[in-house]
Amino acid sequence: MIKLFRIDHRLLHGQVGFSWVRSIGADCILIADDDSATDSLKMATLRLAKPQGIKLVVKTIDDSIKAIKSGATDKYKLFIVTGSVKDAKRICDAIPEIKSINLGGIKNREGARQVSQAVFLLLEEEDMLHELGARGIELEIRQVPTETKTIYS
Repeated sequence: MIKLFRIDHRLLHGQVGFSWVRSIGADCILIADDDSATDSLKMATLRLAKPQGIKLVVKTIDDSIKAIKSGATDKYKLFIVTGSVKDAKRICDAIPEIKSINLGGIKNREGARQVSQAVFLLLEEEDMLHELGARGIELEIRQVPTETKTIYS
């Protein structure tokens, strides 16, 4: 069961590893990120940030989609984190059961527009999010669970 699907360019850190996991009652974190899944140093860093007693799985985007579609993740209270809007859209395109995306942190880049304290979007990312929103996927902005939910539209 997918408890939360989050976009955060930092992937796994204190807010993700502790605040969100406790708040949503997750027992497994799936990091869906091509770079992290193929880089042993990044993977080791992610393992260090993992809360004790929580399963951590790091997979490429394609392997994450396969695992979710196969039912292999059904036994978990799953918290999925990916690093970009593009990767989130790929996952949502393949997994229509995803009904909500948490925009947690998207770094500032040249040409990006600031839409919240920690979310900066390029025009093509805004277009992707509007497409997802038009499908009925809720797009909420919150860095931590105690913040008031803001709906991105």
